Amino acid sequence: MAAQSQYEELARQLSAIGAVKRGLARALPAHCPSGSAAALTLIDQHGEMRMSRLAELLAVDMSVTSRHVAHAAERGWIERSPDPADKRSRILRLTAAGQDMLGVLSQRSIDTLAHTLDDWSDDEVGELNVMLARLRHSFDCKARALPPHHDLDTRTPV
Repeated sequence: MAAQSQYEELARQLSAIGAVKRGLARALPAHCPSGSAAALTLIDQHGEMRMSRLAELLAVDMSVTSRHVAHAAERGWIERSPDPADKRSRILRLTAAGQDMLGVLSQRSIDTLAHTLDDWSDDEVGELNVMLARLRHSFDCKARALPPHHDLDTRTPV
């Protein structure tokens, strides 16, 4: 098992991942903000879904999800159709234009990463991919089983 100091440094490095995400977001087309890009990506990865499922996957409130979906639908990237099982709900699907936009988004991310990591070897990029995939897998498998740490909240109720 790694030393406490290694986990502390890992926590600092993971907190700094926000800078990487912001750098990738700056590469997005001006008419496709990161929330819309995330919605397109998740619908592509998981297939058609209800708005509530997309909100869950985005880990944001339904009102925020609704704004992302409205933005994408206005541009023709997402189609909203009645859910046959519940006419009050809508099923979200990518359109051909949405698939095209995903291609643009993917290429911009690839170009940004290639430019930013141009001094890395192929082996280093490959090692990073393997380790990030392993980290994500560990969290997918183990982190959900951890009990919440209520003891971290030291505030007393008023």
